Amino acid sequence: MRAALFVTCMVDLFAPEVGDATVAVLRAGGCDVTVPRGQVCCGQPAWNSGFADDAAAVARTSLAALSADDAEVIVVPAGSCATMIRVFWPELFEVVGDHEAAAQARALAGRTRELTELLATLPMPPLAATEAMSVAYHHSCHMLRELRVEQQPEQLLDAVGGIERVDWSAGQRCCGFGGLFSCKLPETSVAMADDKLGTLAEEAPGAILVGADTSCLMQMRTRAEHEGNPIVTRHIAEVLAAALP
Repeated sequence: MRAALFVTCMVDLFAPEVGDATVAVLRAGGCDVTVPRGQVCCGQPAWNSGFADDAAAVARTSLAALSADDAEVIVVPAGSCATMIRVFWPELFEVVGDHEAAAQARALAGRTRELTELLATLPMPPLAATEAMSVAYHHSCHMLRELRVEQQPEQLLDAVGGIERVDWSAGQRCCGFGGLFSCKLPETSVAMADDKLGTLAEEAPGAILVGADTSCLMQMRTRAEHEGNPIVTRHIAEVLAAALP
């Protein structure tokens, strides 16, 4: 299977190691990975702020780059960006009156998959962690509520030898990032993150916090560092890549 990687801004700018890990696990699952040239932002920040024309201008560039690649699947290592492409691009282009781009976006949506959603369908080799660890999984909002991707990341983690996944009551609670929400309502955003992290410290002390959205992980890691909380965060692609034979 040929898979075209949409890197995402957060991975490109803040966590390139997640991109490397994503390519590694996709190749381990039998994918031939390409990275379409010309891709930029998915346009979500502007779209969420109500600037549809600006969002479309950015998204149109990425739409052209991804559509030009004839890979069987477009894979996105972030639920938020996968949601923007698969769910909101068709709506965005209809809103701005670009019906041709909307049709193109609908076609692209049909072959777009969030990373764990795709990995769960691939013949992955046996995975084993280099050392025993406990992990707590954070369900990001877009994956859970828009893409309905819930069990796949947990199943992937459960399949890794040496990893114990611990359940915690705040696993499906929002981290408070929400893109520009964290800028518009910073006090609320911080309170949500601190509450979630406090619950993790109480219910699963010492567990590594794993998620599938770099933005959520950055929100919680920076809040933990600010509060002197020694919580370690990892993108699920990093965890899986480190467990490859």
